[in-house]
Amino acid sequence: MLYLVPTPIGNLEDISLRALRILSEVDLILAEDTRTSRKLLQHYDIATPLRAYHAHNEHGLTPSLIDGLQNGQRFALISDAGTPAISDPGFLLVRACQRAGVRVECLPGATALIPALVSSGLPADKFYFEGFLPHKKGRRTRLEYLATLPSTFLLYESPFRLVKCLQQLIEHCGADRPACVCRELTKLHEEVRSTTLGELADYYGGDKKVKGEIVVVVGGKRD
Repeated sequence: MLYLVPTPIGNLEDISLRALRILSEVDLILAEDTRTSRKLLQHYDIATPLRAYHAHNEHGLTPSLIDGLQNGQRFALISDAGTPAISDPGFLLVRACQRAGVRVECLPGATALIPALVSSGLPADKFYFEGFLPHKKGRRTRLEYLATLPSTFLLYESPFRLVKCLQQLIEHCGADRPACVCRELTKLHEEVRSTTLGELADYYGGDKKVKGEIVVVVGGKRD
């Protein structure tokens, strides 16, 4: 059995009792960054062994993990924050499990995507999740596509590239397009700022230092 276990995106209380039980019971926890995950496990007195599983080793490590799972071991996969495989490692292992006949169970739980969408005040009946934009090649093509969508769309972005991202969104969507920047969700300095792309670019531009994980929510194109 492979369990996909969401972990808090900031507030350590945002983890379920079931998640804590499974993390305590499995044979091994696969973690994107063992240093980050160890803090969470220590907080809840969980002593299950940890092993690093990330974008740089997942191809090489997956076959041996499948062998272990087929021999009756139970593993839990976690990321630094949120739900595994959502802009984080996990897809390759899940696919390999399915092909090998290994059962996969995903727990519901923390993710930055849904709280950002719901708190933005933008239509949430239909939406498109882009994740992280390409840094260079293909970035303009993706922005051109997103600008045409009639539904709300969401991006993950680094604080170091936020202003550049907002400026590029203005270039393709217009400064008056409604948008929201959600920063440090569930943490002490959580910020949800809903206005327009132009006003967001002005607010976060200049000498303002932006910190934390960021979700950018943009309203769909209007006819």
